[in-house]
Amino acid sequence: MDDSTDDRDMQLLVIGLDAGCRSILGPLCEDGKIPTLADLIDRGTSGPLESQIPPWTASAWPSMYTGKNPGKHGVYDFLSFDGYEWDVVNATYVRERPVWELLSEHGRSSVVVNVPVTHPPREFDGALIPGMTAPEDPPCHPEGILEDVKLACDDYHVYPQSTDAPEQSIEGYERTIECRGEAFQYLCRRENPDFGFVQFQQTDTVFHERPGDKAAIEAVYQAVDEQVADILETTDPKNVLVVSDHGMGKITGTEFRVNEFLRDHGYLEAKKGGDGMPNWSKAWENDLLEGEDAGKHDDGSLATVMNVAAKAGITTQRIANALDTVGLKEPIGRRVPNEMIRAASEQVDFPESKAYVRSKSELGIRINLEGREPNGQVAPDEYDEVRQELIDLLSDVRTPDGEAMFEVVAPRELYFDGPHFEDAPDILTVPDDFDNAIVADVGMDHFGEPMEPWNHKQTGFVAATGEDFKDGASLEEATIFDVAPTICTLFDVPIDVEMDGVPLPVVEGSTEESYPEYEPDPISATDDAAVEDRLSDLGYL
Repeated sequence: MDDSTDDRDMQLLVIGLDAGCRSILGPLCEDGKIPTLADLIDRGTSGPLESQIPPWTASAWPSMYTGKNPGKHGVYDFLSFDGYEWDVVNATYVRERPVWELLSEHGRSSVVVNVPVTHPPREFDGALIPGMTAPEDPPCHPEGILEDVKLACDDYHVYPQSTDAPEQSIEGYERTIECRGEAFQYLCRRENPDFGFVQFQQTDTVFHERPGDKAAIEAVYQAVDEQVADILETTDPKNVLVVSDHGMGKITGTEFRVNEFLRDHGYLEAKKGGDGMPNWSKAWENDLLEGEDAGKHDDGSLATVMNVAAKAGITTQRIANALDTVGLKEPIGRRVPNEMIRAASEQVDFPESKAYVRSKSELGIRINLEGREPNGQVAPDEYDEVRQELIDLLSDVRTPDGEAMFEVVAPRELYFDGPHFEDAPDILTVPDDFDNAIVADVGMDHFGEPMEPWNHKQTGFVAATGEDFKDGASLEEATIFDVAPTICTLFDVPIDVEMDGVPLPVVEGSTEESYPEYEPDPISATDDAAVEDRLSDLGYL
């Protein structure tokens, strides 16, 4: 294909800022740190973009690019569960059309780079490099494109690398962002697409890995701004849409250990020995091994010592508290594999429990239902009663300060509908203003200080500027489900009647159509320990 930019005519560029929100972007704009993004915002229309429940990356981006709720597209979390087994989600778990495939069916081409949960890619008119939950060096579309990108851009990585500097260093973030922008520009020059979609993950990552580090946050956003400036110059789009999947902010409330609460109320059983809770990482997150031996595990003397300690009542929480007192918690913690820590801790015994939190980022309780789960403990005719008992019990939970722990505790049908509704948690637990947090731990007090001082908020951000967008339209009611219908409307492509959103009021003239049932590829496992390690490092697992 011709690698020139002659006669380029990109109708719409979508810039995805993971965790972008007004409280983060506003001060950066005022301080002159992100002049390109500030100009896009000033010249167009902007406002809040309400995310879904749960407002977490792996489920929210599919909701954005399909325009449908998780009950329809099938992804609720970073993990998918089959009985008591689990797997990290990938694009085969998304059971609805991505908007770029819909555009392709109507003769429009796209370039998509780094959007989460897009591996493995399917055939469509254009090019795609997957984002988060993909393995390093993933299959791309078209086949072989990643090798071309690496040659043209010197290198490309899905996740930050630590070859020259620590992967959590400012330099590591900047290098990853630069690779993202250069790869997108190269593919746009090569493909000359109608639609471009590039996502920057480090705007979220920096808050998980370096919470409250102003210098790192500013450096990340400045690097993104520089790439956006280069992308605008390269692609010269008619219209630009800046979107985020959720917001980000300080957690100033409390952390609630829901599973311990459920155990104390007779709904949950726990056990010791390491096989109650799944090992979230097949390769240890803080491995003692390095180099060619990394990922090889041997339950040796350390495991024995940790298990003996656990049987004697010396829990990892007590060990951590003692180490923290003498300033050794962090350095020693880095040398003890998490798998050994988990093996010595009490863990949820899922088959023997009536209800439990399976994954904290689902924001929900799963009931161990007879006939649905392999060892169900709740009979079908007791399901409604048990679920209501749990809703009432959790609705009454107060923090140590006497405030409501949850803003909403509700049955799943309040948030989800569709053919994959049954895969949802049975009860949704929405923390009050997302200023509190839940975790799935057992063996600790009900409440404690949040493990993560910064975390997701439900309100993200949207900005629209361009010749086809109306000025002055209010975006106060915008939701994450409105992005895909807006894209369709801009391209004069009929909106799928099953989409849950509506076009943002910056566009007009939409039509709807019933499309043939989507035929997704068979679900395939995400068999890559590095992906699980990365998600665990970020606190998602």
